[in-house]
Amino acid sequence: MSLPIPPPHGLWRRFTAAYARLLTVLLALSVAILVVPVTLQMVSRYTDLIPAYIWTEEMARFLFIWMIMIGAMVGVRESAHFEVDVWPILPRRGEAVVRILARLGILAMALVFVVGGIEFTRFAWYRTSELAELPLWLIHVAWPAAGVTWIVFIGEQLVDEARIALGRVAS
Repeated sequence: MSLPIPPPHGLWRRFTAAYARLLTVLLALSVAILVVPVTLQMVSRYTDLIPAYIWTEEMARFLFIWMIMIGAMVGVRESAHFEVDVWPILPRRGEAVVRILARLGILAMALVFVVGGIEFTRFAWYRTSELAELPLWLIHVAWPAAGVTWIVFIGEQLVDEARIALGRVAS
């Protein structure tokens, strides 16, 4: 007799859904805020209307990195990463097994981001950026944060796919 796998709902599922919504809002905000320093750079570079703000380049870089990492987090949640179909048409359970294998690859990359990202953040812990004098760990912590988030989202997806592969979900 096998142990039942819990259904894909409950408090954890609500938490991950709320977290994904928060990430989506943060992504939209980072894109909207990124427009300000980039616009200031362009206007100051090609006109004499405002002085050249050197900090805008650094701020744009910080926001751009966070925008990419948050976008990657949301992309993993929504399974929006690039996929290539190399298998013939498989039954639903076979597709679930293939997806499990693919997600295990993403999980391995997430672990690299967590372990390497912690060391990367540790390296920047007492350093500041040259122009804006912002703590560099604010940008470096995006890597382990992305890795942990991917682990959470991939874990949720692995449970869903395992339920299908083990025949615990009605076809």
